[in-house]
Amino acid sequence: MNFGMPPYGGHMEPPNMEDLQDFIARAGKPLEPGTVTATRELVIEALRTVYDPEIPVNIYDLGLIYEAAISEAGDVKVRMTVTAPACPVAGELPQWVADAIDRIEGTGEIEVHLVWDPPWDQSMMSEDAKMALGIF
Repeated sequence: MNFGMPPYGGHMEPPNMEDLQDFIARAGKPLEPGTVTATRELVIEALRTVYDPEIPVNIYDLGLIYEAAISEAGDVKVRMTVTAPACPVAGELPQWVADAIDRIEGTGEIEVHLVWDPPWDQSMMSEDAKMALGIF
């Protein structure tokens, strides 16, 4: 099951890079005091449900997630990138990530920051991702 990923309907236009500078996707709402917060493992599990529609490996194992931090209040901040600046889903992927995390009980406000530094490269992929893509 892939949370947050709409059906892929063919070729998409590359995003306007200026529109994606300092891009932040948001979801969630503050947790009620005393609510048990989600664990990092649950957040990673949610991240592994999100795929770039053109690549058959989840974004976590692709190495697109640079940071996923959970506060004591259950708020989640993610820093992520895409495989290339002209990625056709660059303007949508951060919201898919925010929505996937929002489905986890125990998460509050979610911010997903799209960043360009450091630039992504294949060395950031997990061994499983490299195997799945035939990269050795």
